[in-house]
Amino acid sequence: MKLIAAVDKNWAIGYKNQLLVSIPSDMKQFRQKTTGHIVVMGRKTLESFPGGLPLKNRRNIVLTSNRNYQVKDAVIVHSEEELKEELKKYDTDEIFVIGGESIYRMLEPLCDEAFITKIDHSYQADAHFPNLDADPSWVLKEESEENTCFDLEYVFARYERE
Repeated sequence: MKLIAAVDKNWAIGYKNQLLVSIPSDMKQFRQKTTGHIVVMGRKTLESFPGGLPLKNRRNIVLTSNRNYQVKDAVIVHSEEELKEELKKYDTDEIFVIGGESIYRMLEPLCDEAFITKIDHSYQADAHFPNLDADPSWVLKEESEENTCFDLEYVFARYERE
């Protein structure tokens, strides 16, 4: 399985159920990497999308404890065990974990690759991604040249679990 996220200097990913910043080339990379694959998320992440609708051209798997929660064109699971059973149906190379914080923390130990957009800025945040730089089991394998969007500098990084 793969992780994909945009993080700030402190590995923050969101505030009040919204992304910290929208960078067009990050959104483009996200679409390119995940289209045609399986995306795994929590309910709040799904609800942060336009109209609260699943992402097109992907199989959306959503974890929520609400047993009455239903969304057209999404697979809804209600526990970590149910989620792991559902994920067994797919090739692990096809699965992208897309958030939020609790889903990243739950599934990170099962992942072997991470695509991280690292933004050179600190934001006010209430959601964080596990700090892969501080985890010796993760190794930075590739990093793009520095990019700029308005006054923000960022790089695309790829990590692998050793």
